[in-house]
Amino acid sequence: MTQHDDVREVIIIGGGPAGYTAALYSARAGLNPLVIEGVTWGGQLMITSDVENYPGYPDGVMGPTMMTDFRRQAERFGTEFVTDEVTKVDFSERPFRVWVEKDEYRAKSVIVATGASARWLGLESEQRLQGRGVSACATCDGAFFRDKPIVVIGGGDSAFEEALFLTRFGTKVTLVNRRSEFRASQIMVERAKAHEKLELLTPYTVEEILGDTSVTGVRVKHADTGETLDLEAAGFFVAIGHDPNTKLFVDQLDHDENGYLVTKPGSTATNIAGVFAVGDVQDHTYRQAITAAGSGCMGALDAERWLAEHEGPEHEG
Repeated sequence: MTQHDDVREVIIIGGGPAGYTAALYSARAGLNPLVIEGVTWGGQLMITSDVENYPGYPDGVMGPTMMTDFRRQAERFGTEFVTDEVTKVDFSERPFRVWVEKDEYRAKSVIVATGASARWLGLESEQRLQGRGVSACATCDGAFFRDKPIVVIGGGDSAFEEALFLTRFGTKVTLVNRRSEFRASQIMVERAKAHEKLELLTPYTVEEILGDTSVTGVRVKHADTGETLDLEAAGFFVAIGHDPNTKLFVDQLDHDENGYLVTKPGSTATNIAGVFAVGDVQDHTYRQAITAAGSGCMGALDAERWLAEHEGPEHEG
């Protein structure tokens, strides 16, 4: 067991747009942040090929390139990184303790920025064609499929929102659901049924995404008869939900029924003073790189103010 003797001002758990922005602001405020960024640093943008909706990149940018830029900027101001996974945290007393296997790190404040992960179907073809026509974000990638056929899988409100949004671009959008009925609200279903470009296909499951180097179609199978059908598609959108990466924290931090961390209104503060949550780990509404970055900035400012109020000889951190 290695204990790092120094008590940090701030440890940031997670390395995506939220974590790196929190690090940039913390570093510039002289808080010498440590970012424990995970093995697959960079978050969901590492599986996004082109980002065209982030301000400041007028010609678009590759997701991994953008995350490398974010990381480099945070590093320039003195951020330190541990490219490994946090395995345990203890927020019961200050300084807070964070472990990476047997290495123990301590800090006066912690910013949680572990993000959320899109649920995938788990198909080999889906993984192989990610960023080549397979996406989990219509607002990020819809515009790449202008005047092309699109298939969406899912049955909840967010799947219907994505499908309706994609009708702005696609020649035709087919929403595939494995059950005959939908989890989505009736108003969303009615809106979809009334849209001339949108077709609802039930009860079908997705067997395979077709295409060698990019998506050319989707093979679906009827849930009852087993009959297969090949749908033409240039884009395939998975809209079966997201899971926040909160397993480490749910026994210590307040969270909603889906596991998203709950922060105080108008703040990034959690129920434990000195612990803050930013980005997709607490945002199940917007889930954009820019909103994650914005809340990372908020988390750093909140932590900086909190530390200023709690520094001094009468406080233990």
